[in-house]
Amino acid sequence: MANERQFKLKSLLVGTRGVAEYRASIEKYVTSDDCILEIGCEWGTTSELIHKKCKNLMATDISLKCIERARIMRPKIQFEVLDVFDIRTALSFKMAFNKMYIDVSGLSGYRSLLDVIALTDMYASVFPMEAIIVKSGAVKNFAKRCIEWKGILN
Repeated sequence: MANERQFKLKSLLVGTRGVAEYRASIEKYVTSDDCILEIGCEWGTTSELIHKKCKNLMATDISLKCIERARIMRPKIQFEVLDVFDIRTALSFKMAFNKMYIDVSGLSGYRSLLDVIALTDMYASVFPMEAIIVKSGAVKNFAKRCIEWKGILN
């Protein structure tokens, strides 16, 4: 049974739909003091926008070919290969990430909603994440329909 001593995540989960919303969120959520882990950077187009506001960025993708191309196109940004489900490798970067951007196409649909929640909770329990921004219409739609119960027990 849950109680007040149970560990509770405090990370804000932001759902965006499409690339335009995902990139527009940078203006609101990224500051110069942030240490950001970006998952699914592909060739680094969004990475470049994040890097302009925050120099402490680790941009990652599962594809070595994408990372090699991103490194050539954007040599001032740090790019590494990372499978989002391999948190041990993320820990090996030895960075205290406080925000995370996730753009993984396989996590966009409703069937993967539980995977997104599990994934973001996993990262938020290991890193002190203030906010995790996910490009997922399913997450955004789910979040729109949720409210916190503030009944007599709260």
